[in-house]
Amino acid sequence: MNPKSAIKGRGAQGNVPNRFFELSHEMRDDFLEFCHKEGEQSDNNKTLYLEVFPKTIVNKVDSPDVGMMYSMNAYQGCEHGCIYCYARNTHEYWGYSPGLDFERRIMVKKDAPRLLEAFLKKKTWKAHPIVMSGNTDCYQPAEKQFEITRQCLEVFLKYRHPVGIITKNALILRDLGLLKALAKDHLVVVNISITSLSEDTRRILEPRTATIKRRLDTVKTLSDHGIPVNVMLAPMIPSINSHEILALAKAASEHGALSIGHTIVRLNGAIGQIFSDWIRKTMPDRADKVLHQIASCHGGQLNDSRYGSRMRGEGKIAEQINNMMQLAKRKYFKDSTTPHLNTDLHAQFKDGQLKLF
Repeated sequence: MNPKSAIKGRGAQGNVPNRFFELSHEMRDDFLEFCHKEGEQSDNNKTLYLEVFPKTIVNKVDSPDVGMMYSMNAYQGCEHGCIYCYARNTHEYWGYSPGLDFERRIMVKKDAPRLLEAFLKKKTWKAHPIVMSGNTDCYQPAEKQFEITRQCLEVFLKYRHPVGIITKNALILRDLGLLKALAKDHLVVVNISITSLSEDTRRILEPRTATIKRRLDTVKTLSDHGIPVNVMLAPMIPSINSHEILALAKAASEHGALSIGHTIVRLNGAIGQIFSDWIRKTMPDRADKVLHQIASCHGGQLNDSRYGSRMRGEGKIAEQINNMMQLAKRKYFKDSTTPHLNTDLHAQFKDGQLKLF
């Protein structure tokens, strides 16, 4: 397969069947009819924004190895197009494919700020950090148009509630003023995802994300303004970016990050098929090697849902990656710590303003 045959500017190279539908022609016909009414051709590779109306916005995270208890997502689907993204599988619940549909059919939750405010005002709610982007990036390209994330940050500030952010988009700097105000009371931590220092790798692995330089500059700008930043070297993919761990850690440290974290790639559900198709089109010379090494990290399978081992893997290759991460932390982050977020102020601002006692 010639790499030049790959679809430019996208991660997935096509759609795969939705596991909840057996090629539902009714669903497909309805979608094509909608595209026709909107004046969009069904195959022109443009992104379509669809407003949805959820009843709630904050989700309790039950997975014990994720590192967060509550999350929220202003958007479903993500135009960044990261080929490895675990969130692709969730697009099937909306009736779409986790392939190209995930990147081109973005559900927009315009009511998220109101829903968040109602949640934070609940008498039974005791403050606990809520992570924006537990599933899809809250600063993906749609945010530039809809500004839902910005409105949610205004709600978090109004109620002095702690918030975590995960992103790989420099658009976060648009909200620097809000982030500084939150950081003043230790109410925010930002996680910037940086998976490679190679632009060639970034372009095909994460086609519509900010460049590596812009992400590193974002880490520095946030850090220079007193906003704590953790850099996520995630996911580590054997024979694609795993050799860059020390260089990535060094760059993160030099740009002011307080800490680093990582995961080893796992290709659950339809992602295994999507990733395999992608790598055979973009890196045909090493496709078999990479897929074999990923499988060796997860008991011989691309798919791994076992709590405790799914994020760190097992076997010799996973052990090498994990050991290298420990070395990177000792070398570049020996005395660094990420501050705990403040959960004490929210009770005093539960009605949106400081209560007088």
